[in-house]
Amino acid sequence: MMLSAGVLMGLGLGIIPGIGGLVGMALLLPFTFTLDPTTAFALLLGMKAVTGTSDTIPAVMFGVPGTSSAQATILDGHAMAKKGEAGRALAAAYTSSLIGGLFGAFLLALAIPVMRPFVLAIGTPELLALSIFGISMVAALSGSSPLRGIAIAGFGVMLAMIGSDPQTGTLRWTVGQLYLWDGLPIVPVALGLFAVPELADLAIRRAAIAKDAKYNMREGMAIGVRDALKNWWLVLRCGGLGAAIGAIPGLGASVVDWLAYGHAMQSIKGARETFGKGDVRGVIAPESANNSITAGALIPTIAFGVPGSASMAILLGAFLIQGLIPGPDMLTTNVQLTFTMIWSIAIANILGAGICFAFSGQLAKLATLRYTLVLPIVICVVFIGAYQATRNWGDIYALLVFSALGWMMKRLRWARPPLMLGFVLGALIERYMSISITRYGIEWLWRPAVVVILLVALLGMVRPFLREMARAGGIKRALLEIERPTFKASDLFYVGLIAVVGLMLVEASGWSARANTAPLIVGWTCIGTLVIGLAYQVLRRSGPRVVDGQTIEAAVHMDVTDSDPIEIGTYLRRSAVFIAWFLAFMASIALVGFLPSAFLFIVAYMRIEGREPWKVVLPQAVLFPLFLYVVFDYVMHIPWPGSLLGRMVPALAGLPSV
Repeated sequence: MMLSAGVLMGLGLGIIPGIGGLVGMALLLPFTFTLDPTTAFALLLGMKAVTGTSDTIPAVMFGVPGTSSAQATILDGHAMAKKGEAGRALAAAYTSSLIGGLFGAFLLALAIPVMRPFVLAIGTPELLALSIFGISMVAALSGSSPLRGIAIAGFGVMLAMIGSDPQTGTLRWTVGQLYLWDGLPIVPVALGLFAVPELADLAIRRAAIAKDAKYNMREGMAIGVRDALKNWWLVLRCGGLGAAIGAIPGLGASVVDWLAYGHAMQSIKGARETFGKGDVRGVIAPESANNSITAGALIPTIAFGVPGSASMAILLGAFLIQGLIPGPDMLTTNVQLTFTMIWSIAIANILGAGICFAFSGQLAKLATLRYTLVLPIVICVVFIGAYQATRNWGDIYALLVFSALGWMMKRLRWARPPLMLGFVLGALIERYMSISITRYGIEWLWRPAVVVILLVALLGMVRPFLREMARAGGIKRALLEIERPTFKASDLFYVGLIAVVGLMLVEASGWSARANTAPLIVGWTCIGTLVIGLAYQVLRRSGPRVVDGQTIEAAVHMDVTDSDPIEIGTYLRRSAVFIAWFLAFMASIALVGFLPSAFLFIVAYMRIEGREPWKVVLPQAVLFPLFLYVVFDYVMHIPWPGSLLGRMVPALAGLPSV
């Protein structure tokens, strides 16, 4: 019963952006004081194991990642929803999550008795090498524009260094804002880069996500299940990858989906031409990995008390509450409880996938609803999800800034995944590099595992360049195709990035050597690749070319692709309208509070944009803020953004969110 309760809570938390398993673990931990160990861990692990299942729903339907581990699912999952294949995408994701989660639990059962010496052998040099290997995935995630990928990933690494330097305490690029002292939180960055641009396009197109469903409910779900079973080897590979990444402390769910996606793109024939355009394998790969990570993270947690993720750190609190000590005792005296945890994860995955399957047909219909029925609700969810990062108004401003950046990158065809991957791994690389150099000097480079991992990473970085040169007909032919410089307005994005990184380097030059070494190395590398990329762009425009009598198509764009083109004047006008709604909602939150603003925004948007009847508008405008109040105020007791009205009229400050 408690396992089922945990599964239901986990499914609910996975759907709401910005919440996820970490918040759920923290909320449920106090309730384990009066439970026996078996029941307590069933509740906690039941909740944590399925957040990677339900977070697929907003990722596929709206392009909004439910948790950080669903970011890569957006690329092909949302593209499938736009094509009327939402049911197929959801069914393939649930089946992959189920098999991946079960495979992760199976690997956990096999690994726990023998994994201890291997995990103990992993030091900071190996962790650094693995993080660099993760960064090397930007070459795969950049399509056929590896220079752009490296440049924007470097910019992401620099964004990850914002805040107080962990070694010296130097405040780096905080622009005098206390909010940035602890660095940029990942939730508003991810929602801004991926969620808001998709919502903007939905509002600009002024149509449903999909014009109609390509398959009926049963047929679409059946095809999705067959897709996952047909690609069983990909499911097992990515499930094993997820478990392995989970067992490495510090990497976690924020990168596992990108690594699985990059692995699938490099290992599947023809994937570079179809990924990002609605290829079901682009859904299967990350969904197989992000459910097996829970089992992997339990390996170091149980084996010797080192949490594999932030959620596992909270789980260690449950160990202490129950009077248990992670380590050898969990493999001998308490081995029965250890295998109970494994069974909890396995059964939770079965329950979670079953419940999601039961509602997939109805969820898939959301893609065919009018945009005015869907958009205001999702925008409210995105705002409240972003605010959960630090519960500071800075989260809202960060959402706005990265929404603008993500929208520009999408319009100018700059792949966004490398920026996200660089941001996630940047802090880890700097931390592990500092510890490795301090502890081992230059000798860390010659450790056998480090040498192997770095060679594989180098190969991954070089392959796209070699492929691009082959596509161009060789280096000599590429140089001969240099033409008279031609500039376009889109080249200003290069110039803007060079200016921003240059200003960051100017400020970094005044810091101490210990604080600015990594920022200077990354910054100059970033500027170098930007300058080379700009020169390449100006002197040799990408596009179809003829090589040896054959037409060579333009570079592959590894990101969500736009569907129906819209006349530029109409596009700009509708874009201005969406921006006005977005800013008006922000201003209303600042003036009167979140819940009143949600009510006003839903009413105004549905009536003005869609001319929806009052019998449709009022129930939605009343019930949704009420739902938010019950969940966030009454159940979770999470504070709301402060409002000007609450400060001016103290008597109203007691009202929820005012």
